[in-house]
Amino acid sequence: IMTSIREHALYDDEMGMYWRSDAGYYWHEAPVETQALLIEAFMEILNDTASVELMKMWLLKNKQTRDWKTTRATADACYALLMHGADLITEEGEVQIELGGEIFNPGEIDGLQKEAGTGYFRHRWAGSEIRADMADIRVTKSNEGIAWGAVYWQYFEDLDKITAHASPLSIVKKLFRETNTPEGPVLVPVNGGDILKTGDKLVSRIEIRSDRDMEFVHLKDMRAAALEPRNNLSAYHWQGGLGYYESIRDASVNFFFSYLPKGTWVFEYPLNVSQRGSFSNGISSIQCMYAPEFGAHSEGVSFRVE
Repeated sequence: IMTSIREHALYDDEMGMYWRSDAGYYWHEAPVETQALLIEAFMEILNDTASVELMKMWLLKNKQTRDWKTTRATADACYALLMHGADLITEEGEVQIELGGEIFNPGEIDGLQKEAGTGYFRHRWAGSEIRADMADIRVTKSNEGIAWGAVYWQYFEDLDKITAHASPLSIVKKLFRETNTPEGPVLVPVNGGDILKTGDKLVSRIEIRSDRDMEFVHLKDMRAAALEPRNNLSAYHWQGGLGYYESIRDASVNFFFSYLPKGTWVFEYPLNVSQRGSFSNGISSIQCMYAPEFGAHSEGVSFRVE
């Protein structure tokens, strides 16, 4: 039985070893509890520590972008993480971080302390302290187990000059002009520098790609001052198999996803062109509130209305 279970497992360098399953209301639709039980089975029946460590990796990565739904799931996961395989709490070993050829040691910075048990820390550099060679970052982990972190670079830039950025979570935003033809309405892409007319009907299409399930995701879609949404009421929507709350604001539309499943999702909403001038349509940015390092934004687009 255990051999058959192992043959049905999925493997990933980042996510570890796991099985394809969905959370639901039935007793067998409990992926966290199932993973914890299989960790115990692999340890007690096969004494397979290598597989156990890969399965523990999935539990931790699952918690990175989601919450464990029930107290039973939390208790089972903590039991599996602490009682089997390597001791994640007492395991010693440092992660060496090298920026621009210089080793970054948190212990040498006044007031910077690591969190007990997890080793979590955060440090901020001011703009005057940042050098070009600091973009070369090397991380070396000297012991077994899993560790993750993130580096953010924040700076100001004109909206129409922003280039797209992606992570395991990516987003693509496109504007289309709705044109009537004898065959029916046709959507024509709006590219940078295109000329529109007042009264044109546009469609903003947003494409989201995620390589894992995420919860509590926020999407902010900025829009030009010349564009007004046809729907002015904030409400909950269900479109293309994806449920979200849409909040209409003066300069943007905000989308809140309680649950964003793994895969590719495409949805759109209509706009009207209301006034003349040169405009920047801004960008669309998306981020997982549980794990801010999972974020992305689209490129900036400008257009002219006559």
